[in-house]
Amino acid sequence: MTAKSAAAAARATVYGYPRQGRNRELKKAVEGYWKGRVTADALRSTGAELRRSNWRQLADAGIHEVPTGDFSYYDHVLDTTVMVGAIPPRHRSAVDADALDGYFAMARGTQDVAPLEMTKWFDSNYHYLVPELGPDTVFTADSSQQVTEFEEALALSLTARPVLVGPVTYLLLAKPAPGVAADFEPLTLLDRLLPVYAEVLADLRAAGAEWVQLDEPALVQDRTPAELNAAERAYRDLGALTDRPKLLVASYFDQLGDALPVLAKAPVEGLALDFTESAAANLDALAAVGGLPGKRLVAGVVNGRNIWINDLRKSLSTLGTLLGLADRVDVAASSSLLHVPLDAAAERDIEPQILRWLAFARQKTAEVAVLAKGISQGTDSITAELAANRADLASRATSPLTRDPAVRARSEAVTDSDARRSRPYPARAAAQRAHLGLPLLPTTTIGSFPQTTELRTARADLRAGRIDVQGYEARIKNEIREVISFQEKTGIDVLVHGEPERNDMVQYFAEQLTGYLATQHGWVQSYGTRYVRPPVLAGDISRPEPMTVRWTTYAQSLTGRPVKGMLTGPVTMLAWSFVRDDQPLAETARQVALALRDEVNDLETAGTSVIQVDEPALRETLPLRAGDRAAYLAWATEAFRLTTAGVRPDTQIHTHMCYAEFGDIVQAIDDLDADVISLEAARSHMQVARELAAHGYPREAGPGVYDIHSPRVPSSDEAADLLRTGLKAIPAERLWVNPDCGLKTRGWPETRASLANLVAAARTVRGELTAS
Repeated sequence: MTAKSAAAAARATVYGYPRQGRNRELKKAVEGYWKGRVTADALRSTGAELRRSNWRQLADAGIHEVPTGDFSYYDHVLDTTVMVGAIPPRHRSAVDADALDGYFAMARGTQDVAPLEMTKWFDSNYHYLVPELGPDTVFTADSSQQVTEFEEALALSLTARPVLVGPVTYLLLAKPAPGVAADFEPLTLLDRLLPVYAEVLADLRAAGAEWVQLDEPALVQDRTPAELNAAERAYRDLGALTDRPKLLVASYFDQLGDALPVLAKAPVEGLALDFTESAAANLDALAAVGGLPGKRLVAGVVNGRNIWINDLRKSLSTLGTLLGLADRVDVAASSSLLHVPLDAAAERDIEPQILRWLAFARQKTAEVAVLAKGISQGTDSITAELAANRADLASRATSPLTRDPAVRARSEAVTDSDARRSRPYPARAAAQRAHLGLPLLPTTTIGSFPQTTELRTARADLRAGRIDVQGYEARIKNEIREVISFQEKTGIDVLVHGEPERNDMVQYFAEQLTGYLATQHGWVQSYGTRYVRPPVLAGDISRPEPMTVRWTTYAQSLTGRPVKGMLTGPVTMLAWSFVRDDQPLAETARQVALALRDEVNDLETAGTSVIQVDEPALRETLPLRAGDRAAYLAWATEAFRLTTAGVRPDTQIHTHMCYAEFGDIVQAIDDLDADVISLEAARSHMQVARELAAHGYPREAGPGVYDIHSPRVPSSDEAADLLRTGLKAIPAERLWVNPDCGLKTRGWPETRASLANLVAAARTVRGELTAS
């Protein structure tokens, strides 16, 4: 096929779409089901209507081929676990009794059964449920969800393409099941898994699917020869099937690297590649392997993970080059649009000109459609769109919002000494112990306490003018008094004020910093029914006035025990925002760090002796390829130290991380030079404590003993057993006792019971140590 005919055949598509609905209908329905207010049939009806609405929106925007199978009531990797029958034994009876309740038991656990482990989906802020596999795992196909949703789209007379997590990525994301040797490699189950995928593909073909997309994002990471051989074998065998649809193997988030020639040679009909800035090397690599003669190429030229408008002319240039490298070139976003909000048009509080810089999911689908039209019908067919796009790009580039000379001058003046504490850790630790007087195995929490309906109502009432500032602040003070009183009565050693005034750990600060924009409806799924509104980092960052000092100081006035000041660190402020793409991330991180440094110093001046700077996104933002990591970790750890290094030796600096794989960043954790780090550990059975010990981590640590992402209440014996496991890796004088993460999403009854058990566990183990 010539480049001209390839252009004429170009179609628009996407890999996935936001699931929640315009008003987060899915969240409300699922949580209503959990509380018994919504029936299973009503929940399924809501899901079906959301899927239909999404497909209609896509078709109306000009998307020629809609995805199916991207919808989920909780997580698409968990859906894959159900599809291949890899149900953990502890959940089997629940699944057999009621499939829907069993599904949610795997996601959330029950009082008697622990959930699947949860961690980050590559370098995004989306969390997936980790498959648990072992040598005895038996896979069985269940394609009912995939077939049903595909048939729903066909019933709307739409061209649809089912999307599945690919078999290689599924196994590479999995972990050894509890009781299985830690060195067990799930990828060894590939030959057992492929026949199940073959059965699912045959079922979809029988339902009428012409194409099926198999997502293999794990192949954009550094892969061993054995893993690449597994990918080659997987697609050789699936490609050889006679009763199957055409196969489109999709990758995203980075370049394919050594996996590209493997997939290019595979007997599949198409590849989907990311061609945005982070994966631009795919273009030259594709040319180097001779393109994809005889195959379909789906080109991800619209960024699926950020919210800035596309440079249409630049994308058209890329597409023009690609037309000579494949028989058919279609246009797509670079990844599922799950990672961006639904519709920028819903935002009423952002200045109209600035709003034109933003593209959420609906705007991105329009961009994809325009680009497909441009390469199919020529650029004359999209003259108006190109002119408007050029004007909007110029408006952003010249806006005074994006540059503040004072901020840039301060950043340029930073020296190495600004990012170093005045005393080494051993001297600081001695000063802190003398100053704080804490017991062995001190107890604390991560920061937030339950965000009750009353608190959310108070914020809504303030925004709506139903109460004044004085009335709102009275409610916040009352909540802080109750939180402090509860912690004192429970026996917690280092207290927090509970963060009742905060809507979100990033948004709260973003709303008080210059250079950020806040959205009203920019919801993005983080996990399950947890949705966040990432702010938009649009310009240079500074802090006009203190952000947390008032409430922290008030809380400290209520107790003689230390109250932690609570801040979100610079890397997380970037990672959980939609960050600007017009300057290096390192420069943006330094600006945020300097703003936070002012806050840290003001907290100390106000009498705060313990300050926690959370960096849960440090691992999440780690580049997917090892060759890019050293530069990232250098500026990321410098930004944290720049935030915290200005305090006295006797001021104790904490940090916190959760739900990620920490083993490959232990040196970076060490380089932060925090006095205490708290980490998720309950679901992973203290794995991180062993990783810290193997590294020789020299400072204090609190591996979590209470999994806050499950509604179950851990017993004091369970928490004590986890503590004893932690003590095998971390000496008692350096071990803290805390939950995995903040308690914002939990209810008060389970919080009270769980923290009481946590304190009881600490006392029990403390007594055992004293007795010995």
